[in-house]
Amino acid sequence: MASLNSPLRVCRSILRELRALKGPEYKQTMAYNYVLEQFRKNQVTGERYCRAQQEALHSSLTYLCLLSSTRQHMALHNLYHGKGERSTEEAAGLVGLRLPTQPGGKGWEK
Repeated sequence: MASLNSPLRVCRSILRELRALKGPEYKQTMAYNYVLEQFRKNQVTGERYCRAQQEALHSSLTYLCLLSSTRQHMALHNLYHGKGERSTEEAAGLVGLRLPTQPGGKGWEK
């Protein structure tokens, strides 16, 4: 049974993040070749414990966390970054509120 953080799963996740970052031509990047080279280099055959493999898996998990966190940060930054002066209605809508309306039609509201 494969562990939750198996090297193959981590490798696929890193490549998925690279594809999200670079688009369809991610296979021509140096990062793609480097990641595959490192995962192939740190393979261990048989059932022996290898400290270097565990260290490489930990490093790859850390790199995966960095890639996914950076992608999520950029998505949030693009969503909430200030775009100049906003109207009161836009600012209220941004946090999920609505402005009150004046009942009875005084003529000064929209």
